[in-house]
Amino acid sequence: MEPIYVCGHRNPDTDSVVSAMAYAALHNALGENEYVATVLGQLNDETRFLLDRFGFEAPMLLSTVRTQVRDIEHDEPPVISAGVPVSHAWAILQENPSLSAVPVTTEDGRLYGMITAGGIAESDMRSISLPRVEDVPIFNLLSAIEGHVIGGEEDVVDTISGEVVIALPGGSLSAIQPGSIVICGDQPDVLQRAIDAGASCVIICQSSLPEQFMGVKTGTCLITTPFDAYRTARMIHQSSPVSRIAQTGNLVCFHMNDFIDDVRDTVLQSRYRSYPILDHRERVVGTLSRYHLLRPRRKRIVLVDHNERSQAVNGLDQAEIIAIIDHHRLADVQTGHPIFVRNEPVGSTTTIVATMFQERGLMPSPKLAGLMAAAILSDTVLFKSPTCTPRDKRMAERLARTAAIDLDVLGREMFSAGVSTDKPAEELLRTDFKEFHIAGHDLAICQVTCLDIDGMLARLPELLDAMTRLKTIKGYDSLLMMLTDVLRCGTELIFLGEEDAIRQAFDAHDDGMPHIFLPGVVSRKKQIVPALAALWG
Repeated sequence: MEPIYVCGHRNPDTDSVVSAMAYAALHNALGENEYVATVLGQLNDETRFLLDRFGFEAPMLLSTVRTQVRDIEHDEPPVISAGVPVSHAWAILQENPSLSAVPVTTEDGRLYGMITAGGIAESDMRSISLPRVEDVPIFNLLSAIEGHVIGGEEDVVDTISGEVVIALPGGSLSAIQPGSIVICGDQPDVLQRAIDAGASCVIICQSSLPEQFMGVKTGTCLITTPFDAYRTARMIHQSSPVSRIAQTGNLVCFHMNDFIDDVRDTVLQSRYRSYPILDHRERVVGTLSRYHLLRPRRKRIVLVDHNERSQAVNGLDQAEIIAIIDHHRLADVQTGHPIFVRNEPVGSTTTIVATMFQERGLMPSPKLAGLMAAAILSDTVLFKSPTCTPRDKRMAERLARTAAIDLDVLGREMFSAGVSTDKPAEELLRTDFKEFHIAGHDLAICQVTCLDIDGMLARLPELLDAMTRLKTIKGYDSLLMMLTDVLRCGTELIFLGEEDAIRQAFDAHDDGMPHIFLPGVVSRKKQIVPALAALWG
């Protein structure tokens, strides 16, 4: 069963991570599908602390949902060794008419080459004008013609070489030369001529060894077969190892993690009908053809705690969104068909997921309940955010009772374990970082929740340098950094770009400083973004 990836936003915060984990846990508990919680970036210190605190592993890192080779239907033909006879490869192709090629591998499963029906036919046609074989393994030959060595001494020779001669009854025997491979029937004269001439092998078709040759010691390998002379001659050439005629040069192959966009471009520039697929160990796992690329199967995803393309996983346009669970404004994510959307004006997406648990008659496990309560505390800033609702508080308290934890103690622990003031400035900027596009303005806001604003402001020159570099690289019109103090219940706002508009939005005097303290402001979603949106229209 293909997984359904539950994705929070980029630069994940605690609510984004935990709501993804809880949503996946809910649906897996109901047995609906294989939901997999994911993260799109590095976890912050607070989230790591809480995962360790409640005994959870971090969700899997998902870098993109672009369609890959692993997402499409492909052929899984038999994979043959380089030493098997050509006849075996031909039999596989005849039994599977839809296959255009069969992969040939080395002993350890790595790609050696590709064998096609056309390649076999071309080799067979060459054998008409060049009826000679070299070093055909004796066991390959015996298998192909269902023959056996007279006397049972199969180890008399290891390989057979020579020009293939069909000796017709009454015909000239001059074609039989030293080293020839002679095909005959019940023809004692031909057999005697071949032995005398030093033929490497005589194959007696649809007959047994004439009685007068019983026990004769000879250096010529004598073989009997139930096949007629024509079929035997053809099968001798098909006894050669498939490695002799497989295409080994200029191979075009793909890996399971290759993106379909890139694969399609390569296929359009090549002439092959079938392409081998390799795994991460370079072992062959299948083949794909052009028609496999017509309708690729998209990855299925659920978006939680966001519905904005700039915050979503890379390759979103190639994925199938099946649900959105969020508590932010509706943004620019579009779908090709109706999906399940749950967007509610609460302080935390985890509150919505916890409500869904209740509606399904389930309660999360004690440790998951504790983690969910912590996520609600985090996103509502200890219930002090204007986004916080009575429902957030009731749900957090209910989850805390299930987990047998004290919310006040947990809140102090998690915010104390939050962002360290000695982190590199670039890393601080990635903390809870989101992009917004409002009325033609490209805006990015980073929010750092801390207990020591003064310690952060002491690094103001360093922070501004890092912000300037990021603003230039990304081309933002404005870049804001919120230093939110949960004890003082306010935010020190550091800003670059469109400074006059930002001061006007928050009714701040122009003192020439690139930062202002905003008492009572703790929410980016409810207080910062709406103020700028109102100003910009």
